[in-house]
Amino acid sequence: MKKSKQPRGKAAPSQAVPSRTSGIQPVIIATKNLTKIYGKKSAEFKALNGINLEIRRGESVAIIGKSGSGKSTLMHCLALLDAPTKGEIFIGSHLATKLKKRRVNRLRNKNFGFVFQQFFMNARDSVLSNVELPLKIAGIRHRERKRRAMEALRIVELEEKAKSRANDLSGGQKQRVCIARAIVNNPSVIFADEPTGNLDSVTGARVEDLLFQMNKEKGITLIIVTHDEDLAARCSRQIHIKDGKILSETASTVKGGSK
Repeated sequence: MKKSKQPRGKAAPSQAVPSRTSGIQPVIIATKNLTKIYGKKSAEFKALNGINLEIRRGESVAIIGKSGSGKSTLMHCLALLDAPTKGEIFIGSHLATKLKKRRVNRLRNKNFGFVFQQFFMNARDSVLSNVELPLKIAGIRHRERKRRAMEALRIVELEEKAKSRANDLSGGQKQRVCIARAIVNNPSVIFADEPTGNLDSVTGARVEDLLFQMNKEKGITLIIVTHDEDLAARCSRQIHIKDGKILSETASTVKGGSK
């Protein structure tokens, strides 16, 4: 009897994204035996070592660990910015590790927003142009790009800076522009890598509040890589990483990202 083939990049019924509970919110990202190795032979370094993980829609998750623990590598793999050496990554029903590069890029641009410590902005371009970039990549027309970018800037209270050069902004303003850029394509997940690392405490708290506002009001899943215990405590779950493995997972007693 001839076996039917499963479409590439889709999980077969026996490969369905695992679920430990029968909670209301579905699993939005999952990994099986996720492993990332750099170098070869005597120079081999295992940055991730068999990570099994589930993240549900609407969660806020902190990935915590010391430098070299593998936390940033884990985020890069979850966000489809880097490919694992072996193992599987599910994005919803998509088995992302089996998809071709073009489909991976499309899946990432459609579903994910990013906020990085280093901002990664085009310094000489206008604030509006920086926020529009994900929409431009997605092929959205100019008028609609501008409308959605201005709405995102309104949410972070920077619409008056739309025509300013990105290089003329303060650090806090730049990070708020990054949040606007992260939400402009209505993502289901925002990845934030040390989002307040370059900011003073007052400005950092404002950026944190914006991120948790997106999580609470828009239901965006928030995945934060940090060594800041106070920021991690605001998340609904904390995942502690050491030597490329999950050391422990804890649920926060803090509700709704409150301080």
